[in-house]
Amino acid sequence: MNFEEKAQSWLKSTKLSSSARKQIKDLKGDPSAFEDAFYKDLAFGTGGLRGIMGIGSNRINEYTIAMATQGFANYLKEMFPNEKIKVAIAHDSRNNAELYTRVTAEVFSANDIFVYLFKELRPTPALSFAIRALKCHGGVVLTASHNPKEYNGYKAYWNDGAQLIPPHDEKVINYVKSIHTIDEIKFDKKSDLIKYLDDTIDNQYIDMITSLSLNTPQKNKASNLNIVFSPIHGSGVTLVPLALKKFGFENVTVVSEQSQPDGNFPTVIYPNPEEAEALEIALRSAKNINADLVLATDPDADRVGIAAKNTNHEFELLNGNQTAVLLIYYLLRKWKENKQLKGKEYIIKTIVTTDLISAIATHFKVDCFDTLTGFKYIAEKIRKLENTNTFIGGGEESYGYLIGDHVRDKDAVMSCAMIAELTAWVKEQNKTLFDLLIDIWMEFGLYQEGLISITKKGKSGALEIERIMKTLRTTPPTILNNFFITDIIDYANLTHLKTKSKKIISIDSPQSNVLQFITENGSKISIRPSGTEPKIKIYFSVHSSLKSRSELKARKDKLNSQISKLSTSLLKHF
Repeated sequence: MNFEEKAQSWLKSTKLSSSARKQIKDLKGDPSAFEDAFYKDLAFGTGGLRGIMGIGSNRINEYTIAMATQGFANYLKEMFPNEKIKVAIAHDSRNNAELYTRVTAEVFSANDIFVYLFKELRPTPALSFAIRALKCHGGVVLTASHNPKEYNGYKAYWNDGAQLIPPHDEKVINYVKSIHTIDEIKFDKKSDLIKYLDDTIDNQYIDMITSLSLNTPQKNKASNLNIVFSPIHGSGVTLVPLALKKFGFENVTVVSEQSQPDGNFPTVIYPNPEEAEALEIALRSAKNINADLVLATDPDADRVGIAAKNTNHEFELLNGNQTAVLLIYYLLRKWKENKQLKGKEYIIKTIVTTDLISAIATHFKVDCFDTLTGFKYIAEKIRKLENTNTFIGGGEESYGYLIGDHVRDKDAVMSCAMIAELTAWVKEQNKTLFDLLIDIWMEFGLYQEGLISITKKGKSGALEIERIMKTLRTTPPTILNNFFITDIIDYANLTHLKTKSKKIISIDSPQSNVLQFITENGSKISIRPSGTEPKIKIYFSVHSSLKSRSELKARKDKLNSQISKLSTSLLKHF
């Protein structure tokens, strides 16, 4: 079915509103936009269903949300026959979130599925926790994470509180694709199957986070740590301040300009704590009150960005790799000091996250596992090991972290609390987070990472990304930055090629459209199309020794130069 036929099938639906009908007819006046809206169906990626809001099968709207829900409902009923199926649903602050949440709940209930519904916006990790606490078979959170205001999305969760992974995600999409008309969706809600949650789940979730504390602030001199927090107009405002208070932090200033939930995100260009611009207001506030730490969460509060004072007592942003390194080091050190390491503990990171974490884990004699990008793969590993081994913590370079296994997705609420505890612990020693980071680099090696994202929008962009990946596979570079490539790891074909011996080793991993090149000097380059945005992402990782603080700048400059040269030489092969 081509895009015109697909649009026509929508127009024939008796359940399509007059408003939606008019939007489709108006869209025909712009042939390019019309094709882009209907040329394909939205598909589940690493973050679920995500796209620009608007009419069309390739857009987020109440009908694509309803189709996804109907497909998910059909699959749940197949997988759990003769059971009273239960799901939990939450949403963040994005525009239309309440509408999409209502539609999701109504379609589930129309399919005789019991729905637990958060009555107000809540962080994504709270939804993950609720699924497990309420013994649900699945769940949904309506969010587009840190994407621009034009976006919304639909994250589907399984009964372990983790996002859908293969084969579940593919089977749900197949069920969605089997729905040929909007008329096949069950919209007639059953109100008695929809229950609004009270604050019981919130309290249980916060109690769980509080139990993770390893060095309670009440017992140290840094309980007066001065913190500035920004929810960037999102759901973090509902639970992050409460979690910090439970950890003993009383001096928490919430950025007033960004405290009100608002899907237009009026004070930022992107509601993304990875972007320095999103933390500008929080940093101004921190400087005015001489704060020790700045924390900022994205709209659904699963990612956190931080800023702390460097060795010159000036605020500096930490990137996702640096924060992950600090958290993992702190967790492992405290577990060792508390004599909690028994030999079966482990941590997890993704294949594009700094290998410095692996070096730290080796030092503490704790296993470190690598997974594909996407926190659902970290959750999958936790599920496989939950009955035999103990998960301490893990994370990814894109500002997502998790401590303990009660939640099965990245969790900025617990991360904020643990980062504050870590900062208090460092302050007790008259150090900064950056002092600790330098200590770690001197002990384990200086690792430097870089990332470039190339945006390719629309149908033509998707084809261009496909061409780039095909070119890199069929005619890969042999040299990058004057160093021979010794290893080519292809997660689509699940092969690891040793270029010198031509030996091919099989990889034990789910398939994914990811390529990695490793050079003879240990540099690692990873290339992957984004699962949630029209981008191709290229990750660079280089490292060297660091013998003294005085050589830090020179060493960093040299590593950054290596990344720049690697980037230039790789792009020539596009």
